Amino acid sequence: MSNHTNNSRRDFLLTGLAATGLAIGCGSKKSAFEAAADETVKASGKMVKLLSVDGDIIEVDEAFLKPVPVLPTVTNAEARLGIAGKKFVMVIDLSRCKNLKKCQSACNHAHQLNPGQNWIKVDPMKDAEYTAPYWEPTTCMHCDEPPCVKVCPVDATFKRQDGIVLVDSDRCIGCRFCMAACPYSTRVFNWGEPQLPAEVKALPYSCETSVPQKMGTVSKCDFCPDMARKGELPHCVSACPNGTFFFGDMNEDTVTNGAETFRLSELLKDKAGYRLMEDLGTKPSVYYLPPVARNFPFESGLDNNTTTH
Repeated sequence: MSNHTNNSRRDFLLTGLAATGLAIGCGSKKSAFEAAADETVKASGKMVKLLSVDGDIIEVDEAFLKPVPVLPTVTNAEARLGIAGKKFVMVIDLSRCKNLKKCQSACNHAHQLNPGQNWIKVDPMKDAEYTAPYWEPTTCMHCDEPPCVKVCPVDATFKRQDGIVLVDSDRCIGCRFCMAACPYSTRVFNWGEPQLPAEVKALPYSCETSVPQKMGTVSKCDFCPDMARKGELPHCVSACPNGTFFFGDMNEDTVTNGAETFRLSELLKDKAGYRLMEDLGTKPSVYYLPPVARNFPFESGLDNNTTTH
């Protein structure tokens, strides 16, 4: 095959995938696109190269092309399996939290949550009468023994091989058994029609992005598996300016907040890491580092303690 032909085909791959005309049978190099085009659309005079189903390089006026809908990077069936060889884990350093709620706002924006809904909650905590208060971010714990999965009657809530627990809104019937079973109260219910921009509402649903939200279904923190699949950090981790959240792979024994990287085992040992409600046997994948030698006084975060749950 000549270099000219290779270059032409490469041009098509870069520009031609934006056209739904690829799905139309071409009896000739021109008539099929003319037939598919809206008669009210006027030619722009700007031509783009496409590859017909017959394997011919053709030129079509840009005005007659329609964009292909955005498709998920993986099917929901693939998303249910997870990423092979991974065991995702999160560490939250309570000494760094100032209750800025940047994690919360980034999560809400990325997942198009309704106003007043939050998958990440930041609560003021105090362990005993004479101990100092501190701020505690709470996400889904992505338990290794998730009670939510055990009670779901339709397999809408499921645990992947990489440890992430997700909700498939295509299957969810809104019974809320999972909400009752979760001891961490990290799930929310979409009582009304989600307030979504038209372009988001038109997207095909993906249980890896949890977008678009659906009325009558349960949703929760998903550890942003679509970001992990790209080798990127969850939105809450990258949004926190204080490096409160660490995310990583237990199999690799590594966690990072983007600026710092630690061996998970050493970090938990050196900083006395622990998990919430350990006695329940849920085996959470979220660990906490105690609020010792805090970076900020508790009072500095009071002005931000207005977001509803």
